[in-house]
Amino acid sequence: MLLPDKATLARLLSHYRAHERAVLAQPHEPALRRRFEDCAYTLCVLMGERTAREAVHAAERYLNHGRPADRTRVSPAPSPPSQPS
Repeated sequence: MLLPDKATLARLLSHYRAHERAVLAQPHEPALRRRFEDCAYTLCVLMGERTAREAVHAAERYLNHGRPADRTRVSPAPSPPSQPS
């Protein structure tokens, strides 16, 4: 899996948050909403997610921990309890 550049992703996440605040302040302004939706779409593409909310969470995890969560992995089965000797 290709991973996005962290600096680019951090900048995009910052733009997303700024556009989000602008849209909340002026919800009926079409230009603001369009920029916000474009930014959200780009985040979705970079993070391989279907919704902006999932993309933001994946981006934050990636920036904080180094790798986005792999949704295809299955967690290993828990180990059986050890028997006392």
